[in-house]
Amino acid sequence: MASIFTEGAVSHGFAAVAAIGAIATLAVGIRYGRRAVAELDSHLKLIDEAGEARRQLEELFAMTDMLQAAENHEDAGAVLRASAERLLPGFSGALYVFNNSRDRLDLAKSWSRSEDFEPPCTLFPDNCWALKRGKPHINDARSGTLCCLHPIGGSSTIEVPMMARGQVFGLLVFASEAPDALERLTDLLRVARALADSMSLALSNITLREKLRTQSLRDPLTGLYNRRYMEDALERYISLAQRTGTATSVLMIDLDNFKRLNDDYGHAKGDAVLRDVAGQLVGTLRPSDVVARYGGEELLVIMPKCSIDNAAAKAEILRKRIEGLSEIHAAQISASFGVAAVPETATGAADLVPMADNALYAAKQAGKNRVVIASRRGKAEDKSALRLTASA
Repeated sequence: MASIFTEGAVSHGFAAVAAIGAIATLAVGIRYGRRAVAELDSHLKLIDEAGEARRQLEELFAMTDMLQAAENHEDAGAVLRASAERLLPGFSGALYVFNNSRDRLDLAKSWSRSEDFEPPCTLFPDNCWALKRGKPHINDARSGTLCCLHPIGGSSTIEVPMMARGQVFGLLVFASEAPDALERLTDLLRVARALADSMSLALSNITLREKLRTQSLRDPLTGLYNRRYMEDALERYISLAQRTGTATSVLMIDLDNFKRLNDDYGHAKGDAVLRDVAGQLVGTLRPSDVVARYGGEELLVIMPKCSIDNAAAKAEILRKRIEGLSEIHAAQISASFGVAAVPETATGAADLVPMADNALYAAKQAGKNRVVIASRRGKAEDKSALRLTASA
């Protein structure tokens, strides 16, 4: 009887041990199963991240390729917006570019996901921490970060300077209105920097092309158009005037006694006078008028849709303004003007400039510092005669 009880206890003991072993095995299996699932999730997450990184890289390559065809800031801004909306769909953005004098940044392109994002038309470098530091900067008032002084609206922003070849070309801004905006903006820093790098190279190339284009069209000393551009423009304006039946006038201008000015005061003074005279011409004339440096101290102005009488009146205003520079430069400064026009005095571009030049020569012969108009066509008097219309 005792042996039976003993055998039963032993069998129960073995069963308990077996059950405990099975439970332990199951626990270990569950533990390793959970670890395997966690590792699988981690691998899947890495695969997703790698896929997203590859997609972003492909998008950045496509953006860089498109930017090579951008001819101006408007084109570059359009490419940036399209790429940013695909890469960062939940963020507003803005592109700011330095103006020519580099004292402010102008808004070139913006896109908004919220009414809270209100990028101003201009920014000033002294008000921007990103530009002052030359590094990305996050503005998040809700988190108490140091914020730039310029207004952007109620959004939190990250601002990234765009730098290339040691020069800052503009500012890239991304904005978020989410409650966790600081964290979201911090996470997109890598992509924002990549976008800024691509844009900075594009803006650098655009600036270089504009500089080369300007050098091919402009006189480096005065900033006026050069003679080659003037001759092409004159042909276009004369053709347009002949088709529309309107007048086109030309002013030929020569600074009086300019060689003596250079001899007495030096060429630096002469250059300064030329620049100021150019400034007076550009500031007084219409935006549609073409002001060019014809050669040396000779300047030429094309005035489309302007009769010869109106051109002579404007020339007299310019003569007085140029004479007024004498006090500024403490030297005697004046200019002589010759005026000609199609159809009043000339029939086309071939004789328009020579007639204005002849009128200028007559002004020089008559005592300088005056305006002379070429003889009008169809008059009985000698065609080579010139009429004095104004004098100092």
